[in-house]
Amino acid sequence: MNKYNYDIEGTSNVLDVRYANGELSYPTFQEDLIEFKNLIIQLEKDKKGTSFVHFGDGDYFFLQKKAVGSATPGKRALSIPYNKFDIIPFRKGWLKADYHCVEHLNNNEQKLHELYPGQKTIATEFLYGLTMNRWFFTQFKGKIGLIGACEKLDIIKELMKYPEYQNYLGLEQFNDYINIPQKFACDNIDNTVNMVKTQLENSNPETFIFLYGVGHVKSGLIHHLPKIKNAIYLDIGAGIDALAGLIDPYRPYANNWINYQMKEYNYGKIDLLQYSSSNDKNRKVI
Repeated sequence: MNKYNYDIEGTSNVLDVRYANGELSYPTFQEDLIEFKNLIIQLEKDKKGTSFVHFGDGDYFFLQKKAVGSATPGKRALSIPYNKFDIIPFRKGWLKADYHCVEHLNNNEQKLHELYPGQKTIATEFLYGLTMNRWFFTQFKGKIGLIGACEKLDIIKELMKYPEYQNYLGLEQFNDYINIPQKFACDNIDNTVNMVKTQLENSNPETFIFLYGVGHVKSGLIHHLPKIKNAIYLDIGAGIDALAGLIDPYRPYANNWINYQMKEYNYGKIDLLQYSSSNDKNRKVI
């Protein structure tokens, strides 16, 4: 039996056997989850612009300039070979975020501390869970924008035209959709920052919470954003895929998320990450 309680209300999680059996422990998980929710509420109340950035397996390889998985040149984050690529703005940029997050229950802290020894962190599980149970949407209704690959944001825009999907999320609209390229956004970080800057400067003045999932470019990008537009930037990662109806149910806290998909939409141009409709027990076509 699980020694500690890692549940997040309103979600279902396919647990890693290591911590399901108590081999990995986080005894203050529930207390820290409450503290995290209170932190976001207070930051929004105080109108204090803040950046949260997550560190995962792919970020470890990217920041180490190792061609593994999503960090492989030509696959997603960048097209430039590492021997011609300046990683320094990304390594330094990640540290410049206000809060740093890592999956505590997936043993990623060890990899993080190889690069950034002694770094204080928040559990990324909180970001995942509060997306999957729609807490962010109901708590900050009318104040939320999204940042992500334009192709996935286009899907979300279309889904938000359906009242059934609005009811599922608990809000009628997202205020803003801030686009970045689906591929190779790391190639020229200055161009990507300027692209986002232009959109933020023209964004809805009511938006104060931006949920983002932008891949490895976040390390060089996100710390700039509170200086461009005073807002809270939360790294929900694959949560953007969930909003687009394309998340693998075996991702953390995603096992009962309903992947809403549109019958007439062409999904052929989308980077699906690990998602496969054949494995999706919760897919719903509208």
